[in-house]
Amino acid sequence: MEFNPDHLDQKAIYKLLTGAVIPRPIGWISTISEDKIANLAPFSFFNVVGDDPPHIMFSTAHSNDHKKDTLTNVLQTKQFVVNMVTEEIVEQMNITGQNVPHDVDEFELAGLTPIASIKVKPPRVKESPISFECELVHHYTLENHKFGGATIVIGRIVMFHFDNSVLLEDHKINLETYKPVSRLAGANYAKLGELFAIKRN
Repeated sequence: MEFNPDHLDQKAIYKLLTGAVIPRPIGWISTISEDKIANLAPFSFFNVVGDDPPHIMFSTAHSNDHKKDTLTNVLQTKQFVVNMVTEEIVEQMNITGQNVPHDVDEFELAGLTPIASIKVKPPRVKESPISFECELVHHYTLENHKFGGATIVIGRIVMFHFDNSVLLEDHKINLETYKPVSRLAGANYAKLGELFAIKRN
């Protein structure tokens, strides 16, 4: 079947995209407001966009043209931290995905431990084995939207944090101890399954 997105409602478009583009890594974004209130929320429209210099992106949807606290904080402070989600902390990640008042600290809500970053003000998630401190370099709000739209955020990584338990020699990642979780569609998530290698010629 073919679908013209101009003739679909937002719910159908979202289901088709999130069901087809899988698995997606989860960027667990921590920010801090101008009033020093910490915020933590997961985003699966997230990925690496370059390594020279290292940059990542995430996209946050608007609900009735209302910006999420994460975006508001990033635009105000120009900083954020990406914390990676693992099997051990996926339940806490899910808790932080709730819609709560802006003065609620999701670290406290989910029973997580905020720890100080080195180069940016937002705290990191202590329970996450990998975190990236980021500074905002660009944001772009999608044009001609019908349902609220979304804003793409690109940040430059200014500090890497890796727990020794997930590192191998030569800066390689130990997948057996890392145990990342990815987003599928609906309420579904995935662990790493069977791995295979294909060498390039």
